[in-house]
Amino acid sequence: MPFTIAHSPDSDDAYMMAPLALGWMDTEGFDFRFVRKDIETLNAEALGAPYEVTAISFGAYPELASTYQLLTAGSSIQEGTGPVVISRKPLAPADLAGVTVAIPGLRTSAYLAMRRWMPGLKVELVPFDRIMESVAEGAFEAGLLIHESQLMFRDRGLHLVEDLGAWWKADCGLPLPMGGNAIRKDLPEDVKARFANLMRRSVELARERHDEAVAYSQSFGRGMDTEMIGRYVRAWVNDFTVDPGPRGRAAVDRLLGLSAEWIQG
Repeated sequence: MPFTIAHSPDSDDAYMMAPLALGWMDTEGFDFRFVRKDIETLNAEALGAPYEVTAISFGAYPELASTYQLLTAGSSIQEGTGPVVISRKPLAPADLAGVTVAIPGLRTSAYLAMRRWMPGLKVELVPFDRIMESVAEGAFEAGLLIHESQLMFRDRGLHLVEDLGAWWKADCGLPLPMGGNAIRKDLPEDVKARFANLMRRSVELARERHDEAVAYSQSFGRGMDTEMIGRYVRAWVNDFTVDPGPRGRAAVDRLLGLSAEWIQG
């Protein structure tokens, strides 16, 4: 059966999808088609449920809970680090009250975490892959970085204001959940269960064949070399990605303020 999987052009998304995309495993009759768009576009498109499976920000899940369920496999959850608020000049957190912060999307989990950290900041939407450059060039004094730019901002002479993952860990003792894969609720239960199992196996196989999965994901890495992509995907494709477990699920519920519905892989 034709089955569309939508994910972001982030290298960790590509990495965990490599076994499915490259035919490393039996697809059990699924005919996979892949759509790759930035995460805020996918968050918005998911409101119309056009894809059988889509990557979403956990921050978008409350709007999607009537049409999508979360898959346990494929989550981006990290312990003690996460999206970063950065600035062109050294700034204390209190200084952000006087500037506009460039953010990647209103539905992103990073923005939700930033609002929990410091409510009421003035923000402006900027494509995620332009935020670092926009701050470096002086269009904004501060920005909220997601994806690989979290590892690259110091190379542009930018300054860390806050690591939201470190703040979240200190505040509530949990890992910070960013995004996951969601499957349409209206699909047959056996189809959802079969895909959930395939997704888990894909994540496990990508980790087993790390170098090959990194090579595939490098085309999605936006200028990162192999070593940096390897570091990035090892950080974000972790044990929580195979299954969030009790702490990962508790972190999602804590961030969203509701109990999420999962399909076990």
